[in-house]
Amino acid sequence: MSKSALVFGASGVSGWAFVNELLHDYPRPGIWKRINALTNRPLSQTSTLWPADSRLNLVTGIDLLSGSQEVLTSSMSKIESWRLTYSPSTAYKASLDLEKEYKDAEAMFRRSITAIDRVSSALEFVVLQTGSKNYGCHLLSQRSSINMPLPLSESHPRLPSPHAEQLFYHAQLDFLSSYAKGRSWNWCETRPDIIVGFVPKRGFYSLATSLGIFLALRKEVNGKGARCPFPGSEGGWKALWNQGSSDMLARQAIHLSLTLPRERKGETFNVADEKAPGSWKTKWPDICSHFELQGAPPPKEGTAIEVMERKYGLERGVVGSIFCSKRFEFACLTLFDFDRQFDMRKIYGSGFEEGRTTKEAWGSVFDRMKRANIIPS
Repeated sequence: MSKSALVFGASGVSGWAFVNELLHDYPRPGIWKRINALTNRPLSQTSTLWPADSRLNLVTGIDLLSGSQEVLTSSMSKIESWRLTYSPSTAYKASLDLEKEYKDAEAMFRRSITAIDRVSSALEFVVLQTGSKNYGCHLLSQRSSINMPLPLSESHPRLPSPHAEQLFYHAQLDFLSSYAKGRSWNWCETRPDIIVGFVPKRGFYSLATSLGIFLALRKEVNGKGARCPFPGSEGGWKALWNQGSSDMLARQAIHLSLTLPRERKGETFNVADEKAPGSWKTKWPDICSHFELQGAPPPKEGTAIEVMERKYGLERGVVGSIFCSKRFEFACLTLFDFDRQFDMRKIYGSGFEEGRTTKEAWGSVFDRMKRANIIPS
């Protein structure tokens, strides 16, 4: 029987890829008869780069935090084609106020799952995408307070207090685990590290967008063949981790939704592009080559800011302290200076066999950015 899908947060880096893969008939034609793409942001189909397809139902202006549960459920019930069989949840509202971010994330997920459960008797599967914060990667200098054995495995215990109470993933998982008991539909959790993906509009957490613009500007200023040092720390340059292109993460989640037995309800899967980890040291030259630049290590004398601080005897670390808590890119390139590779045996033991190289993952995003007129062709 053909299936219908509902993708929350369809304008974000993960949600966009879910819709794109479904519209391109992954894993094979004849499965998906309807793809409902929900977003709170105004979004036109032409700006998304999704193919023109009569199966797509783009629904904008759905605020998962607005009104009562009954109001949200009523709004969801009006969406066309409500024989929903598959729903990946990638909706997220970023905030620098971590307490507000926690409350919003928990409420958005709880309210959306409650709504689709109430309006769709045909619901078969829900995917919750979380991330490597489950392992404590975001704790940075506080990592010594937790046990983080490598490679990071799905069987690793939850973070201890007080970190556990500050992570909204736990609240989402606790709700879903409890709510799904006794219900016929199945669910799983997927855990990526840094996600490499395209967004039709600027996203709060879109590293590929930031680097694509940075590298395009570097080429514009310095010309083809220019040397481009890695804009992060020496530790970040060498650290091992598993990149996850949003395309591949979507495929892995769709694969699980179609194959995971009901007796394995609620299982967790690390997801990424390949079985083996890599580092910026191995990735950066390939990423830069897309812009005809020569990727190079971070300068041994330090960043331009650090050089200026030493030259003029300025107060050290002011810029770092400003950006440390505020910039996602700074964390990915500089503060994540430790190995955090995943154990990938579980997802690749589930029958999923695909892999994606650095050039394929980043190159596809940069090509889409060119088509979307975000960077020069």
